[in-house]
Amino acid sequence: MEYSHRSRLLLVCSVLVLCLVTRGARCDELTSDFYDWTCPGVYDVVQQQVFSAMREEPRMGASLLRLHFHDCFVNGCDGSILLDGTDGEKFALPNQNSVRGYEVIDAIKADLENMCPGVVSCADIVAIAAGYGVLFSGGPYYDVLLGRRDGLKANQTGADNGLPSPFEPISSIVQKFADVGLDTKDVVVLSGAHTIGRARCVLFSDRLTSTKSSADPTLDATMAADLQKLCTGGDGNQTTALDVSSADVFDKQYYHNLLSKKGLLTSDQGLFSADEDVVASTTKALVQTYSDDGEQFFSDFGASMVKMGSIPLPAGSAGEIRCNCRVPNKK
Repeated sequence: MEYSHRSRLLLVCSVLVLCLVTRGARCDELTSDFYDWTCPGVYDVVQQQVFSAMREEPRMGASLLRLHFHDCFVNGCDGSILLDGTDGEKFALPNQNSVRGYEVIDAIKADLENMCPGVVSCADIVAIAAGYGVLFSGGPYYDVLLGRRDGLKANQTGADNGLPSPFEPISSIVQKFADVGLDTKDVVVLSGAHTIGRARCVLFSDRLTSTKSSADPTLDATMAADLQKLCTGGDGNQTTALDVSSADVFDKQYYHNLLSKKGLLTSDQGLFSADEDVVASTTKALVQTYSDDGEQFFSDFGASMVKMGSIPLPAGSAGEIRCNCRVPNKK
């Protein structure tokens, strides 16, 4: 059934009124059926665009997943990472030459604005796209909860300081997860997203030589030699697969790699090889569990993605539904 622009706006208003009547103050609650009445074709549009993008470049699945992760860790999942401007999050140090997929989100948004203008938030588009990125890479299906609103401004400082770094010890990463309501299990589970995607030499070259001019002892010697050949003489932007065994397939192989010292990043291998303490013993046990049980990994990954996708926005953040994901709406 096709709706006119005016009819669709009336329908949106009616749904909001119904929400107020039935849920009271909980209209900001995320649900899997949020767009069933206002934009029922949203999943088809996102699915088609993500499938097309991944057919051209399988790595895009990982890029869309990273885009969602980096959005949610700064001010909650509000699409603020998409905003242009030199003070934007996309120009924060952890995101430069790292986060990709903006054009895919733009294409999805354009299609949805033609279908149901002013209805689907950019933040929800990112969340759905990440889910399909996982699914089309061979990973689990999970219900993506929807109903987010788009932030009005970016937070570059928050991105610089709040995003976990591949150079940090596991204890610091666990604390950053705790700061947004996630726990140690979520750290290990969501790190499993590195079963797909690539990383630049600048993010792991510190492991190839140390003060003793030898490779990190927690890095497999043959792998270290191969990486040294890749990175030597370059500008740090050469890339290699995060999962050396199955680069574009979402599976449990990431955890097998950690057991044999083949985690690419310090933050990856640290989940299994960090010095023993309460945190390290917990992460090590979980790595062992997921290396043995792929079904458990898939189940827990879906649960942690839903949990991450529900990180709350700062108090008082009303937000909006952006017409263009790159800029706030004009007042």
